[in-house]
Amino acid sequence: MTQDSPDIWTQSAQQFQQTLSENWSKALQSLQNMELGAAGASFAAPVAESPKLSFSPEKMQQLQQQYLSDTAELWAKGLQGAALQSNDKRFAGQAWDANPAAAFSAAAYLLNARTLMGLADAVEADDKTRARIHFAVEQLTAAAAPSNFMALNAEAQQKAIETKGESIAKGVQNLLHDLRQGHVSMTDESLFEVGKNVATTEGAVVFENDLFQLIEYKPLTAKVYEKPFLLIPPCINKFYILDLQPENSLIRYAVAQGQRTFVVSWRNPDASLAHKTWDDYIEDAVIKAIAVTQEISGSKTINALGFCVGGTMLGTALAVLAARGEKPVASATFLTSLLDFTDTGILDVFIDEAFVKYREREMGQGGLMKGQDLSSTFSFLRPNDLVWNYVVGNYLKGETPPPFDLLYWNSDSTNLPGPFYAWYLRNTYLENRLVKPGQAVVCGEKIDLGRVDMPVYIYGSREDHIVPIGGAYASTQALPGKKRFVMGASGHIAGVINPPAKNKRSHWIRKDGKLPTSHADWLADATEQPGSWWTDWSQWLKAQAGKQIPAPKTYGKGKYKAVEAAPGRYVKAKA
Repeated sequence: MTQDSPDIWTQSAQQFQQTLSENWSKALQSLQNMELGAAGASFAAPVAESPKLSFSPEKMQQLQQQYLSDTAELWAKGLQGAALQSNDKRFAGQAWDANPAAAFSAAAYLLNARTLMGLADAVEADDKTRARIHFAVEQLTAAAAPSNFMALNAEAQQKAIETKGESIAKGVQNLLHDLRQGHVSMTDESLFEVGKNVATTEGAVVFENDLFQLIEYKPLTAKVYEKPFLLIPPCINKFYILDLQPENSLIRYAVAQGQRTFVVSWRNPDASLAHKTWDDYIEDAVIKAIAVTQEISGSKTINALGFCVGGTMLGTALAVLAARGEKPVASATFLTSLLDFTDTGILDVFIDEAFVKYREREMGQGGLMKGQDLSSTFSFLRPNDLVWNYVVGNYLKGETPPPFDLLYWNSDSTNLPGPFYAWYLRNTYLENRLVKPGQAVVCGEKIDLGRVDMPVYIYGSREDHIVPIGGAYASTQALPGKKRFVMGASGHIAGVINPPAKNKRSHWIRKDGKLPTSHADWLADATEQPGSWWTDWSQWLKAQAGKQIPAPKTYGKGKYKAVEAAPGRYVKAKA
């Protein structure tokens, strides 16, 4: 930073000195008055009166000393004309350093944000209350960043000057466009079309009912394994996250490995499905898909995979079948799925008895959980990356976000039936009944995961913020059969969608195959392997799939005939 603007520095110094003590007291007051329970549109609910907060005296003293020290350093750098550089990518551009007032506002903001987060950590309360305060402060500080405002964003101002105002005009156009479509654009959605350049693996719909279509994919090999392979994706998203482009499609990869592959494509619920329950989805979708796959293939047993909530649903369905004395699934794969909801990560801040009761009253007997509300909540789990980054780029800088298939899928939201959603909240996140034998009753059967005795492959992503790695690992303790656990790098989606051909990231395995109680103990003796986990899983799945037989030349069998070409019409319905 230069010393070209001494008046600006003088004015900033005077204002900063006047508000220095005020910032401290206001921060304390804000935390003490904070509403702890309403964070995120889809989880907002009436909450009890906020508890009276107290702070650790030792942490408070350390924090105050650090704040005063950092303030003095900040002011000294300003007087010396030193560049107030930051590793924060929101303020990393050269335009920030070239503008003394903007750089100072960014540095002051980062100092105050760090201090507020320190205050949240200094609260003396139970873990859940502290986590809620931490989450709320993160939301407030992310929203208050000077980069989010045209009057303070040096890069946006510079671009407006360079383009002679065209960036501002484009930003207004982008804002109006996003208002019409109902969500912030993360990519140029006009460049994608389901069935045209995403979800393009060749296949046909061979069965459908009110809840789902079953897609059978065309073999890519002369022979296939005799036991067919059924994928259960999450019903809170569309299945084509598993089939984005040919080069990163898990579905196409499975087909190319000789697996006779079937996939559930969920219907996007409208008012006609507003009464559907968790039991309906287990009986009439997951269990039905298993049965139809058996009938079409003629195989006594199949292999199945559940991804995210699809894994929770698959595990529930397998427990229902086990209670009935049935075992149509020979092996199961669980990708970033929760069966034991002890460790649910950041999502736990939303869940308590008052919130669940509110949702049960609101939609437990009927209604829809809007897809856009769910999508917004998951985005605000990472507000800087998934919300404000696009607000700044789209509206302040007038940029069109680049084409990205994964972000197109992320914006293609789905609704949930209210009764399904309410049951899920209470029985999993709140009361964790699936891992308590006999506590959850589904489809008239008492659930006991201890009876789901089959080989299972369990995958978790190291940086997953939706299914924490500890939560994914906990399934190894809930299921009794022979198990293999693998951890991949990256997060909930990027960790899963990691094709071998790209030779990216890495994964961890334990060569001794042991599964101690905790993930930390497992990791202590795990070995990092370069590249994708897909190859390890493929070899495991082949060992469960039986002998190879000639690939079928037609879709379906008997009464199950091709209804329409993949990806089918259900996946194209918008929320």
